[in-house]
Amino acid sequence: MRLLLPLTLLPLLAQTNETPPTFTPKTESFNYTRRTEMIPMRDGVKLYTVILTPKNARRAPILLTRTPYSAKDLTSHAESSNLGTILNGYDNAVETIIEGGYIRVVQDIRGKYGSEGEYVMNRPLAGPRNPTKVDHSTDTYDTIEWLTKKVPESNGNVGILGISYDGFLPLMALVNPHPALKVAVPMNPMVDGWRGDDWFHNGAFRQQGMAYIHDQQATRSNDIKWYTIHFDDYDMFMQAGSAGNLGRQRGLEQLGFWQKIIEHPAYDAYWQDQAMDRVLAAQPLNVPVMLVHSLWDQEDIYGAPAVYKAIEPKDSNNDKVFLVMGPWHHGQQIADGSSLGAIKFDSDTGLYFRRKILRPFLDQYLQDAAPKHSIAPVTAFETGTNEWRQFARWPTAPSRPLYLNPGNKLSFTAPQSGPAFEEYISDPAKPVPFRARPIQPIGYTAPLSWARWLVDDQREASGRPDVVSFVSEPLTQPLKISGEPIANLVAATTGTDSDWVVKLIDLYPDQVAGQPEMGGYQLMVSADIFRGRYRESLETARPIEAGKPLPYKFALPVANHVFLPGHRLMVQIQSSWFPLYDRNPQTFVANPFWAKPEDYKKATQRIYHAPGQSTSISLPIAP
Repeated sequence: MRLLLPLTLLPLLAQTNETPPTFTPKTESFNYTRRTEMIPMRDGVKLYTVILTPKNARRAPILLTRTPYSAKDLTSHAESSNLGTILNGYDNAVETIIEGGYIRVVQDIRGKYGSEGEYVMNRPLAGPRNPTKVDHSTDTYDTIEWLTKKVPESNGNVGILGISYDGFLPLMALVNPHPALKVAVPMNPMVDGWRGDDWFHNGAFRQQGMAYIHDQQATRSNDIKWYTIHFDDYDMFMQAGSAGNLGRQRGLEQLGFWQKIIEHPAYDAYWQDQAMDRVLAAQPLNVPVMLVHSLWDQEDIYGAPAVYKAIEPKDSNNDKVFLVMGPWHHGQQIADGSSLGAIKFDSDTGLYFRRKILRPFLDQYLQDAAPKHSIAPVTAFETGTNEWRQFARWPTAPSRPLYLNPGNKLSFTAPQSGPAFEEYISDPAKPVPFRARPIQPIGYTAPLSWARWLVDDQREASGRPDVVSFVSEPLTQPLKISGEPIANLVAATTGTDSDWVVKLIDLYPDQVAGQPEMGGYQLMVSADIFRGRYRESLETARPIEAGKPLPYKFALPVANHVFLPGHRLMVQIQSSWFPLYDRNPQTFVANPFWAKPEDYKKATQRIYHAPGQSTSISLPIAP
């Protein structure tokens, strides 16, 4: 018997392609609408922009993030009908967006991903470092101008926020801001790439960031990836010799920003002109700004406090500049903030920030008829006691010197007698690892642990012969520091260049009840590196006079910490922090990026603690 098919099915059986020419998704059940626009800038370049509007939004404010990390990806964390699900990730604090009824706008900056134009790393303002007439300030202005006219659901108020590079961009928006820009929240912003953020720290090059430069500039969409040739980055960088040689091996000379880095190893006008704390110090203060800082920011630990220091004096009424400091790694304020590595904080500090600080702050400036917030000008988490504290200004503590003493002792009493120095041999062939090996590359996804290296236990370093340690007696009462510790180092080297790493450490008691694994833990509270060739001038490198005790003075990152009774203070000093920072050859060369194998030489390092020649750490001690 022959089966007869309805005539209506015969065309379907004849089809060879089962995919329709176009497919229209059914999104009626979604709680948001999604628009993508190419927004024109004043020079004709169009920027790819994703606009996410909650359903039934009326007179809703706009929260804008501009990014080099793909607006499409940052607004597509899941395939879902729920706005919170697709936004759940790096680019924002989800509770603020969803519960607040905000319109979310994320835009690719020029030259990246879906946007037109040319990409320049941290594009400077139009002027000496940027011969064009456009920059991130003008692009933000033009974007806001378009949004306020083309998004009918908006009330016309715009806020801008972001983290890291996305946090640098709100700072740029404060230059000649659009009238509709009512508030800015730069979180962990890149501010000064030489003094203490991504590229250098006080002249020492952060060479593990080379992978980022490679991926970010090689292609518009980060399609070509840096590769590793060793499981342990320590081995890879050692085998390369110098950072410049590794860059040559990977083809980095093709990248414009890499060329600028190797041409400007000192703090010359190239870096100074781009430092956003300097830029904003010269600008009027028109827009309320909340600077968000992570006390253990492993990438941009310099930026937010530096901007606060630069612009807070302009805030005559103490109502436009706000600073929040939390016990986080870079960006952790939008994630679980209950702990960092082995350190526990007794509550979810990230959630507290988002609900109790960020949300009411944004609402006041952006929502119609929102209540005035009661947020203090400075809100800082106090590590050690695990309490949030409020201040009118920052810092508030006077400094008191903590002296290195003979016998590897620390004391608030200056040394009176005894040996003049401690010494160690610094060997570039065996640099001190910045964390326990094998050292993983920079990355945030498991099993990579880059985000927590600043709270790594420092016991491994304290046992090395090329690290000197000084320890106080156990404390009998709490000791609180609030501000920047200052390293006042008196040191000599048999070389003609040297790096100095100073680490202020909270040494836990030998036994800790309830958390036995913390017994004897060595927690870095504040630490940094200084390249000795810049002792006399950050702008001009000069050789060190070999064998002569010389003073070195540099600030360590901000801390707000209480050393508890039974704990001890520890200071560690060393001359390498590898491979995060490139090796100092310990022989003065014109440009360390091109140091040759024969330039790398052992040196005897002496740290002085003699009367009149005493190393100390100035601690900002609070009541």
